[in-house]
Amino acid sequence: MEDVTFARNKTINGIDLYYEHYIHPSSARTVVLLHGFLSSTFSFRHLIPLLKEDYNVISVDLPPFGKSGKLPSFTYSYRNLAATVVELMTSLGIPRFDVVGHSMGGQIALNILLHHPRNAGNGILLCSSGYLKKAKLPLILSSYIPYFHIYVKFHLAKSGVKQNLQNVVYDHSKINDEMLLGYLSPFLEDGIFKALTMMIRHREGDLSAEELHRIMAPCLLIWGEHDKVVPLSVGKKLKKDLENSELVILKETGHLVPEEKPEDVHRLIKRFIGSGELLNTTANVSR
Repeated sequence: MEDVTFARNKTINGIDLYYEHYIHPSSARTVVLLHGFLSSTFSFRHLIPLLKEDYNVISVDLPPFGKSGKLPSFTYSYRNLAATVVELMTSLGIPRFDVVGHSMGGQIALNILLHHPRNAGNGILLCSSGYLKKAKLPLILSSYIPYFHIYVKFHLAKSGVKQNLQNVVYDHSKINDEMLLGYLSPFLEDGIFKALTMMIRHREGDLSAEELHRIMAPCLLIWGEHDKVVPLSVGKKLKKDLENSELVILKETGHLVPEEKPEDVHRLIKRFIGSGELLNTTANVSR
């Protein structure tokens, strides 16, 4: 099956937004992919080839990550990032879509589901962040210190990309040169650290339990059993607070579920979106 692929930058909400668009020849359904912190559309490179066989797929580099803009004047709150994604989709003539969010991208997906319910059909949350508070005032005030971004760069680079990947991947044999280079790339641009300083100031706290209760869209939660970054307990709490949700736990899997189990994730998404129904019970999947 042939597909038409676009990789473009477009000015949306005052910032240069990079996205990849995989057009399906017959499907009317569009799936939008939102990556996690210090990542990019690169993290979906194993999942996209599977999803594009069934749906139109758009993968977005959320500012200031990947190939998107890193303007210090942009507001890097999750609500504004959510609005920026919706504005992109509207500009492309796609007013309604399903949204897949991994880690930080999951929280932005939840903001779309809450604040733009007419645009979002279903939510698929892959080890979504949740219940994180806004940065404490001393850290926010410190972000105004000149050259604070150098400290941010040092802090993030200190542990090293390989060590960080070992923390988020259950099976360390999956860590290869391609993965190391892909997740190293954010550290190679100084501009991103100035923008991350702005994100420290702008990032509001994650959605509260009360706000989550207001989300009526069907949500599928897919979690790695051994997630050390966003523990399974967060997934279980989200399942309780999201009125219309189900939780699937992937055995022998860490935080990077699109990297570790793309086939399982694809199968679950296809079943969830294709049936239009939830999976009825919390399930455990092993491969």
